[in-house]
Amino acid sequence: MVSKRRLSKSEDKESLIEDVSKARKQPLSKKTKKSHVHNEVEENDSIFLKLLKTSGVILKTGESQNQLTVDQVVFQKKLFQTLRKHPSYPKIIEEFVSGLESYIEDQDSFRSCLLSCERLQDEEASVNSDGLNMPRLIISQLKWLDRIVDGKDLTTKLMQLISIAPLYLQHDFVTSLPEILGDSQHADVGKELSDILMENTALTVPILDVLSSLRLDLKLLSQVRQLVMGKLLSVKLDDLPVIIKFILHSVTAADALEVISELREKLDLQHCILPSRFQASQSKLKNKGQQSSSGNQENNSQDCVILLFDVIKSAVRYEKIISEAWIKAIENTASVSEHKTFDLAMLLIIYSTNTQTKKYIERVLRNKIRSGCFQEQLLQSTFYIHDLVLKDICPSILSLAQCLLHSLDQSIILFGSLLYKYAFKFFDTYCQQEVVGALVTHICSGNEAEVDTALDVLRELVVLNLSAMRLNAVFVKGILDYLDNMSPQQIRKLFYILSTLAFSKQHEASSHIQDDMHLVIRKQLSSTIFKYKLIGIIGAVTMAGIMAADRSRSSNLTQGRTDLSNEQCTQVTSLLQLVHSCSEQSPQASALYYDEFANLIQGGKLAPKALECVGQTIFNDFQDAFVVDFCVFPVGDYPFPVKALYGLEEYSSHEGIVINLLPLLFSQDFAEDGDRMTSKESDQKLVSPLCLAPYFRLLRLCVEKQHNGNLEEIDGLLDCPIFLTDLDPEDRLESMSVKQHSFMCSLIFLTLNWFREVVNAFCQQTSPEMKGKVLTRLKHIVELQRILEKYLAVTPDYVPPLANFDLETLDVTPPTAAAISAKIRKQGKIGGKRKADGSKTSSPDTLPKEDSSECDPTPSNRSQLEKEFKGKEEKTSVSLQSYHAFFRELDIEVFSILHCGLVTKFILDTEMHTAATEIVQLQPPELLFLLEDLSQKLENMLTPSVARRIPFLKSKGNRNIGFSHLHQRSAQEVAHNIVQLLAPMCNHLENIHNYFQCLAAENQGVVDGPRMKVQEYHVMSSCYQRLLQIFHGLFAWSGFFQPENHNLLYSALEVLTNRLKQGEPDQSLEELLRQSFNYLQNFSHSIPSFQCALYLIRLLMVILEKSTAPAQNKEKIASLAKQFLCRVWPSGEKEKNSIPTEQLHTLLSIYLQHTNSVLKAIEEIAGIGVPELINSPKDASSSTFPTLNRHTFVIFFRVMMAELEKTVKGLQAGTAADSQQIHEEKLLYWNMAVRDFSILINLIKVFDSRPVLHVCLKYGRLFVEAFLKQCMPLLDFSFRKHREDVLSLLETFQLDTRLLHHLCGHSKIHQDTKLTKHVPLLKKTLELLVCRVKAMLIFNNCREAFWLGNLKNRDLQGEEIMSQNSEESEDDTASQVSKSKATEDGEDEVSDGEKEQDSEESDGDSD
Repeated sequence: MVSKRRLSKSEDKESLIEDVSKARKQPLSKKTKKSHVHNEVEENDSIFLKLLKTSGVILKTGESQNQLTVDQVVFQKKLFQTLRKHPSYPKIIEEFVSGLESYIEDQDSFRSCLLSCERLQDEEASVNSDGLNMPRLIISQLKWLDRIVDGKDLTTKLMQLISIAPLYLQHDFVTSLPEILGDSQHADVGKELSDILMENTALTVPILDVLSSLRLDLKLLSQVRQLVMGKLLSVKLDDLPVIIKFILHSVTAADALEVISELREKLDLQHCILPSRFQASQSKLKNKGQQSSSGNQENNSQDCVILLFDVIKSAVRYEKIISEAWIKAIENTASVSEHKTFDLAMLLIIYSTNTQTKKYIERVLRNKIRSGCFQEQLLQSTFYIHDLVLKDICPSILSLAQCLLHSLDQSIILFGSLLYKYAFKFFDTYCQQEVVGALVTHICSGNEAEVDTALDVLRELVVLNLSAMRLNAVFVKGILDYLDNMSPQQIRKLFYILSTLAFSKQHEASSHIQDDMHLVIRKQLSSTIFKYKLIGIIGAVTMAGIMAADRSRSSNLTQGRTDLSNEQCTQVTSLLQLVHSCSEQSPQASALYYDEFANLIQGGKLAPKALECVGQTIFNDFQDAFVVDFCVFPVGDYPFPVKALYGLEEYSSHEGIVINLLPLLFSQDFAEDGDRMTSKESDQKLVSPLCLAPYFRLLRLCVEKQHNGNLEEIDGLLDCPIFLTDLDPEDRLESMSVKQHSFMCSLIFLTLNWFREVVNAFCQQTSPEMKGKVLTRLKHIVELQRILEKYLAVTPDYVPPLANFDLETLDVTPPTAAAISAKIRKQGKIGGKRKADGSKTSSPDTLPKEDSSECDPTPSNRSQLEKEFKGKEEKTSVSLQSYHAFFRELDIEVFSILHCGLVTKFILDTEMHTAATEIVQLQPPELLFLLEDLSQKLENMLTPSVARRIPFLKSKGNRNIGFSHLHQRSAQEVAHNIVQLLAPMCNHLENIHNYFQCLAAENQGVVDGPRMKVQEYHVMSSCYQRLLQIFHGLFAWSGFFQPENHNLLYSALEVLTNRLKQGEPDQSLEELLRQSFNYLQNFSHSIPSFQCALYLIRLLMVILEKSTAPAQNKEKIASLAKQFLCRVWPSGEKEKNSIPTEQLHTLLSIYLQHTNSVLKAIEEIAGIGVPELINSPKDASSSTFPTLNRHTFVIFFRVMMAELEKTVKGLQAGTAADSQQIHEEKLLYWNMAVRDFSILINLIKVFDSRPVLHVCLKYGRLFVEAFLKQCMPLLDFSFRKHREDVLSLLETFQLDTRLLHHLCGHSKIHQDTKLTKHVPLLKKTLELLVCRVKAMLIFNNCREAFWLGNLKNRDLQGEEIMSQNSEESEDDTASQVSKSKATEDGEDEVSDGEKEQDSEESDGDSD
């Protein structure tokens, strides 16, 4: 210690340094050189060696290390005490130091060793910088010391230095504090640093960095965090990583959500990153060649951003509370405008770093996407701003996109596809390859929705970055191996992508793709397998469309060239000629070629020059193949007399044209060869009537494109007659052979398809003459369908000629025909008993993908209705719905006919003067025909089908057959077209509404009065239903929730609103919804059928769902539903019940879900309607609820039990903290619920059918479980103050549970497995109730009032089950004795009636 006093002066220090330097050169070095190799102990008589040896250190000679025999701290303590207690103290200190100096080799190292001495620490702390960077060296020597004598004093000195030192030294001093301070000084230093932080913002970063490393009080950290959070908007990007690290470090579980919410609000990286990028880009534009400074600036900002996200990644990876709080903060953000790119980036980052929260993030993302908070613009901005960070987590982003593509929601699927798109756009080549690989995997998965979405994304990527996609063309070509499992529309998309890659013409690198495409297509066209030939046709026509694309529009495929060269035109023509030659021997292949070529022309992407090359050839070929002069009457041995029928003009014998249909059909012996469509025996060119409609479609579109929509060149085909025979069988039907039946059926099918294509062609002509003729052709279609049904009814095994030539029809056609055959034969036996009412008939081939929850499960058919009421002698009924695949598809433009009102048709004489005028109007049968087709199209496009995971290489079914043209449009286009039709459909809806109102007035409110025309009534009723079905399908479209379709929704609602009154422009969405609701509600008074009523209710609910304040209209829906339940609905002649059970179930559920008081509604039905039914005759119904009869009782019972259980389950359990008023309200509510339950349960004594008992067992147990969880806690706290009410409640409930027990016995006696499977769970629940009641009594100090007895097993009528007499038990009267006791005894009675279940279960098991 004396040595420390000597070293306290600077001159002594200098002398010591000099002595030490001398000592290095003297005895020690000599001794080292002379020392022996062996490890020898240093031996001499110096006091220094003796003291060291006594204290525990043995010095060795030579290069051997000295030996410390005791712990370092023990050595220091012994040496200190020896020196102090030495007799010659303090003189001994000088001798000791003198000996020490002779052994010093390195002055600096020795000086560092002395820092554990108190005096030297004081000296070091007081030394100022002399300009030689000494302060930093001195501070570095203070780090990680083993022993600090006075840490508090050292801390004080350091803080004083920080307060007076220059800024650059302050930074060094502050950052060194964690390595110098002891744990006891953390709190004091932290408080002082927080004070400095408030005064000196320049030290924010080092201070926060230090505070993150210190153990501080949470309150202090919170104060500092609030201070920093306030400055967050003004800090530099360079400082953000340290600041964010401190904020996240200071988060606790209690305040995590609050801190993260505030952080995400104030942390706006977009304004930090974009300006630096903008400045860098501007400096690059200015300097061009001198870009180093701007590049450094941009790189610096990028490094800061990466560092910042590294800090955040570390926090969310290792701190679960931070990751969950961040997700919760984003989830709690409701407003669309409050969401930032940072939010989306954080979700993606947490998704990649924390596997435990993946499901949570997926759920949040789905909800945000559905609500419109995460839109395409936000996603694009996220990738643009945070591309560097997101690039590192590319695999996780692709994994998330794959997960989203498995969704059933179209908006979520779209978001997943956008993830793929922007990952490809913003990431590097490796990530682009991964994106393409993931999309190819989706395409080969076999899931239809995934395949469509992935192909759409690939098409977008080809347009977005063609050069990058070309690098990955080999992956896309691999999809050609999976064509078997793809639909025609998907094949078109694939060949479009490959053809675009091959014929982009941007450089020669795509030539190998061209060669591959030509090889693949030629191979498919020449294939002997018919399916591959059809695929080759689709691919070849698609490729020809790309090769001959109209480049006059700013196309991305080529640059600088606006017309098609002669060489290119020759290539396209030769390719089409190849397709034509490969398909001409097969009518089906030819028809597909014509349809594909027509679709290509309809798309408007074909160059005019290419169209000219083929246009005249198409015109001439059609005329030669199918059109003959009127005067050239066919001569031949035909089975029927040939006549020119269905002409719309009067022709003389020497002019006019005719469609040569019957002779062509007969020449191919159409009804003889079962495989006629694939026959290739004849080498000569065959003209098949199968190609008539497809070829005319091609001709029409070619003329339309060349003449800008003018069809004058071919308008003669609209009114020309057809060579047919008398089609109406009259009395000849039974005398004709099966072959003749089939021939007539084929003839009618071909005629119908010709008329359908004619209507497709001329529906948009504006001339009144043309409109009149189109309406006449519609009338012909309806008449022919009625005739066709007669033939089909007696030709069950008939397979019609194909009308849609997509690949899907190849495998589906034969099984469809077999199903039709089998089901028609079955219907002939049962007499069509399945019909719901006069306006509905059962479809023999219901599509398997139809939603079973639809209120109209069996599609209606107009002609079926006419036939039913016109000819009752017919034994079988056929629905043309099952033959949908064999009719040509109507274009969406056809429905512009709905705009037609009265059309004046002029009849001209021979000199072209007006001889007469005829008024033509769209009649109800034609209207119904159009509405049925429109509703099918709308259901197929806008109603999401349940996505099924289709097995690999399996057929996808027939849901999309007959909609191939429709599928080439987007759902948005279809919705837009239907919105354009809303006004005329509203006109028709109002006219039908007026018809039924007038009909009711004529018949004094009786819908089926004597003056009613039955056939007309049911046609109008079906039109009414179809209109409501179309309205519902449109407004239920999920696409309206997407921001880009909001204007379309506004337009649709404005149409409905303007029907009431001409509204002001720019009305709010809420006002439009309210007005539309009122408009549609007015139709409730004229609803003719229960199906229409349900569609109207559903339509109003869909309108209501889009409102932000639906509560005010909710009661209106309940009132309307009750009105429909209380209405007498007309029934058909053969039906016992006119109301389908599923639809009644749905309407009753809607009523109970929307009414203000479910309990009162149930009590009204069960307490009023059911007793009326019980007292009525066998086939009668309730007078209050006419829809309630003995056939529908089980539906009412099931719905009431389910809604009662659902209602009480949603009621919150009472707590002791609730007010007395809340306890009373809840107790009253439970009294009503138990009373309703009691009424319903006791109905099984009257209605004891098996379905009723099953409902009782199932929902009875659920109600008792809800009583246990929700009501018993309430009774715990209400028993003392409301004993009488609780007693009454439990007494009632005891009788109900006793009846449930009897029902269990009944189920076991009858050994009904459907019922007995519910018995064990029900008995277990009843036992739990007994225990719970006992616990309540103990809680209220009434344990002595609880007693148990055995209850006898009885059946539903109360008769004792004799097989269990061996175990006599107390009769029920035993429990009644307690009724006169105190209130507690009443409690026992209840528990008595419950617990007895336990013993009886064992009784039943012992039988």
